[in-house]
Amino acid sequence: MKTLYGIQYLRALAALAVVLFHAAERSGGHFRIGAAGVDVFFVISGFIMWTMSERRPVTPLRFVLDRLQRIAPSYWIVTIIMIAGAMVGLFPNMKLTASHILGSLLFIPVRSPSNGEIWPVLVQGWTLNFEMFFYVIFAACLLLPQRLRLGSLIGIFAAFVAIGALIHPQSPMLATYVRPIILEFVAGAVLARFWLKGHVPGIGVGLALVIVSIAGFAAIELLGLDFNEMTCGPLAVALVLGTVSIERSGKLPSVPPLTYLGNASYSIYLWHTLAISVIVKLLSSLQIPSDAVTFVSVIFGTLLGVVAYEAVEKPLRNLLKGLSWRRSRPSPA
Repeated sequence: MKTLYGIQYLRALAALAVVLFHAAERSGGHFRIGAAGVDVFFVISGFIMWTMSERRPVTPLRFVLDRLQRIAPSYWIVTIIMIAGAMVGLFPNMKLTASHILGSLLFIPVRSPSNGEIWPVLVQGWTLNFEMFFYVIFAACLLLPQRLRLGSLIGIFAAFVAIGALIHPQSPMLATYVRPIILEFVAGAVLARFWLKGHVPGIGVGLALVIVSIAGFAAIELLGLDFNEMTCGPLAVALVLGTVSIERSGKLPSVPPLTYLGNASYSIYLWHTLAISVIVKLLSSLQIPSDAVTFVSVIFGTLLGVVAYEAVEKPLRNLLKGLSWRRSRPSPA
């Protein structure tokens, strides 16, 4: 699939926003709107999955295996590092149980024994539970005729949200999968459908959408407005739609550093909290303003993610691609 640079820029900025959110939180500061990077990620995920499936048809099984190959190895490595750190006392507040570890590794929502939240061992991995749920439902929809896929996807996700509104489930799995945030994936798929057909606004409307979305995020942060998927989701959709509209007009400038950070965004997202924890602990005994600690934490969190991208994610991806290619080669006559 041709690279959509606007999508890469948004992935980079969303990852950096999450890094800043965690750095500020650990340093005693405040930047809660950074967590909205997750909403942007979810819309982008739906957009990319729909675009890929339309341009490169694939079987449901192959789709799921490809996504697992892309997502799981790096996540498992960071999770194992967290488990090992907790076992040797590096994370004294972390409690481990076999069920929590197993659920974390298998992308099954379970409650953390440390605080009762529905979080895996690697806290930011909660978003991957949603991703995997989306992939499974999306793969199932690939079994349907093409004309029915999007409507079925919308219907299934809307049904889950409606169930949540009616019964307010308490089990971790059902409580996770009925959250309205899952509609952000569907919104991304709908945007992709319109984008592929060329039904997107012109550059003027696209630029306005980007400005309005950024202003909305800023208002939530500065004015202390409600912060949830009901407010951040529409803003994330507007931001993605505006960005792809600007790109289709040919007016989006080339920014290689942002493109690179977009490529590295998954590793940055997974690894950054390890560096932030170390930096905050090292600087906590010094008389350094919290803003300075946040800044240093963001730098080192991002750098660790970039190093992990080059040293872990890319080599693993190439290795697994090579193994998949060998398995898919036809036997010699």
